Amino acid sequence: MKGTEHFTRTIADYLNGRAMADPLFAPNLMKPNKSIEECVTYILNEVQKSGCNGFDDDEIYSMAVHYYDEDDIEVGKATNCRVMVNHFVVLTDEEKAEARQEAIRQYQREELAKIQSRNARMKKTESATVQEQPSLFNF
Repeated sequence: MKGTEHFTRTIADYLNGRAMADPLFAPNLMKPNKSIEECVTYILNEVQKSGCNGFDDDEIYSMAVHYYDEDDIEVGKATNCRVMVNHFVVLTDEEKAEARQEAIRQYQREELAKIQSRNARMKKTESATVQEQPSLFNF
């Protein structure tokens, strides 16, 4: 199974952090017959087998560690799926100010488009109603 790029990166970051903190785990992460893609496939197959839709981060991370700890582990077949990753983005004050300014500019563009659309509709209806009626003197 293919996970989202963010899911794969999140798992890899966790495993790398664990390898730095735990010298006993570090050699497992370097095994030549193991890869992050197979690890993600293993995790997603285990999730699918369970029938559950939501998991705690620690449950997923423990599956990743288990994959690297065991030498004879059945990964399973890769299938397509979508993975939702909850994460928090911390912005600097400068990034917040820039995002705010961009939101204001986008709001202004949307409001201007609404006004122009409304004015265009009014002009069309005005031109349609200003049709000259024939008089008896035109015949």
